[in-house]
Amino acid sequence: MTEVVTEVVMEAMNMGRDGFRHVFFVSDSTGITVETLGNALLSQFDHVEFEITTIPFVNDAAHADAVVARINETSGNGRERPLVFCTIADSGLRKSIGCSDALVLDIFQAFIGALEQELHVGSSHALGRFHTVTDKSSYEDRIGAVEFALNHDDGVGARSYADADVILIGVSRSGKTPTCVYLAMQFGIKTANFPLTEDFLCRTTLPTYLLDYRTRLFGLTISPDRLQRIRSERRPGTAYASPSRCRTEVREAETLFERHQIPYLDTSAASIEEIASRVLLRTGLRRHAY
Repeated sequence: MTEVVTEVVMEAMNMGRDGFRHVFFVSDSTGITVETLGNALLSQFDHVEFEITTIPFVNDAAHADAVVARINETSGNGRERPLVFCTIADSGLRKSIGCSDALVLDIFQAFIGALEQELHVGSSHALGRFHTVTDKSSYEDRIGAVEFALNHDDGVGARSYADADVILIGVSRSGKTPTCVYLAMQFGIKTANFPLTEDFLCRTTLPTYLLDYRTRLFGLTISPDRLQRIRSERRPGTAYASPSRCRTEVREAETLFERHQIPYLDTSAASIEEIASRVLLRTGLRRHAY
């Protein structure tokens, strides 16, 4: 893996004449895994502009040859060679992609060989194995969690939280809904969310049907400036997006969290993935492996 990172460092710093580097994420399945790993590496080079293309389901020789031709079209004529991040299990297809006029970073090869040596057994080299539904019950758990999140979004079903693993509360546009859906899709966590509107914020306590599940409550807060910008994109020029209202709502929400000893975190500069991971860490909820 060290060699892979070193190659990315050296190549990413050499921008072509177009002002950006072409990047290809190539996979024999959905491409989600290679996108995640590749973007994590590229994010370390914020001074470089990348033009990214994802090519999923490369599962036969004809498709691999077409991908190579497409990659090679972006090379030459004084341009720096493109970067190719690849997760393909079949060795023959990997070899074909490796013949591209590009820096090919074979994610599988970087790890599979070392694992085979350490485990003293060969890998299956099955196409798309990572995203195959091998455990039907786990898949159904995730689907059920997504349905739960959608059925308990924005205060809907607030009086039936008995099955919730966690209940996110916070002012409007603090990141509750996308975090709920992400926790459901990625980890099978049944998550509800409840909006702290002006009606609730002006009170000195939360409703009983929320406090009955106090141990499952988790607050999301946000900086007033960030909240004002988000709301202005949604409803510009309204009282809902005014700086004074944003400041008041955030202050009153945090007062409620502290009064009821509800753990909370600031989502101002955090991605949905980071928010979800921090919620799991702080609540002690188990990350289910799917």
